Amino acid sequence: MAELEFYGAAQTVTGSMHLLHLRDGVVSLDCGLFQGRREESRTRNSTFPLPPQELAGLLLSHAHIDHSGNIPGLVRQGFTSPVYTTAATCDLCDVMLADSAHIQEEDARYWNEKRARNASDRITPLYTLQDARAAAAIFHPVPYDTWQEFADRCSAQWIEAGHILGSACILVAIHQSRPMHLLFTGDLGRRHMPILRDPTCPLPRVDYLITECTYADRRHANPTDMKAQLVRIINETVQAGGKVIIPAFSVGRTQTAVYYLCQALAEKTLRPLPIFVDSPLSVQATEVFKKHPECYDAEARDFWFRQGDIFGTQQVRYITAVEESKAINELKEPCVVIASAGMCEAGRILHHLKNNVENEANTVVIIGYQAQHTLGRRIVERREELKIFGRMYKLLCRVEILNGFSAHADADDFARCLGPIASDLRAAFVVHGEGAQPAAMTDILKRAGCKTVHVPAPGDRFEL
Repeated sequence: MAELEFYGAAQTVTGSMHLLHLRDGVVSLDCGLFQGRREESRTRNSTFPLPPQELAGLLLSHAHIDHSGNIPGLVRQGFTSPVYTTAATCDLCDVMLADSAHIQEEDARYWNEKRARNASDRITPLYTLQDARAAAAIFHPVPYDTWQEFADRCSAQWIEAGHILGSACILVAIHQSRPMHLLFTGDLGRRHMPILRDPTCPLPRVDYLITECTYADRRHANPTDMKAQLVRIINETVQAGGKVIIPAFSVGRTQTAVYYLCQALAEKTLRPLPIFVDSPLSVQATEVFKKHPECYDAEARDFWFRQGDIFGTQQVRYITAVEESKAINELKEPCVVIASAGMCEAGRILHHLKNNVENEANTVVIIGYQAQHTLGRRIVERREELKIFGRMYKLLCRVEILNGFSAHADADDFARCLGPIASDLRAAFVVHGEGAQPAAMTDILKRAGCKTVHVPAPGDRFEL
């Protein structure tokens, strides 16, 4: 008899990890980093629900760190079984987990040098670059819509989720004591988003469903309007003689923004101007995007065939060297700067904000969600002053917020993809959400005919 155990992202939004107990072993769905307060994060991320060497395998939905980011932690504690996922996710994790390891090492170094008062206060990295490289060695790429056996009489299929490059919903078939099918949505994407194929809709009919609910309680702005709005803002800023600064996550948002700008240049709705992508991780991630045109939608493939490159090798300057990043600040003419991190809490975006927020001719364009207590949220709230690198700067520049860039399904998307299969479900499990989100998803599923919906807490187990 199979059982589901919920561990990470149960009644919260990070640290995705759900365990499938089978007749001959335990398999994990995802293994993400929990992101929150320092002490709580270290405790959660260094502790697993069972010894990692006892895990028989891992099925990974996509590369975002809250879903994949603790795989090197598993490896550090003895996990050696296969990680199955799509080829694009394998390649993205190769660069993203190495970047995460660098952050872990730097965070530990900074703490030990600046904050630790004695030897007992010192910390070790959650994992290292060596652990990330060891993790990359156990990844096994699986084509979309192809069955992969991962245990005796158990197989899985990765179905397009349309969230980020390589993202998938995981369909699990169990033919042990009795046949049954389970679907794990991972993070579900949206229709009509640029570059990527739309999510599979409706999803396959199954016995059990594990679904995220991150934006089940809201509706997004129309994504098809985003390019026109972005071009308008840039043109108006250029007319004022200013610069456009765009904080963006390295995977997904950066490539979307660049793609829109390349389209606008080709359509001549945007006049040529300097465009910079200033983030080593964004540069690496964009190279992964270039390797996987099989993930593109028809529009992106057509643009790729006509232009030869959808990420602007001829029009966009990709920056890795620190000296080149600093040189952008000396540029006096109008330009566009896309830099990470997306919530303005670290990275090169801080330098660009420091040098540009006090100029009324400039514009900061927010294209991603900004969590509470972040610099990005304070920009969205248009605070009069911003603290950057310990100094206060007046927020005099223009601020524009484009909410349609979200790559997460909203209430309408969930109803469209999950509604047709809800009445056939024996039970649904709602994860990866907090506050009003799980209740909103429960309502969506019950209105569509699902009679049994659980919002599991960490440690809850259910017999299938």
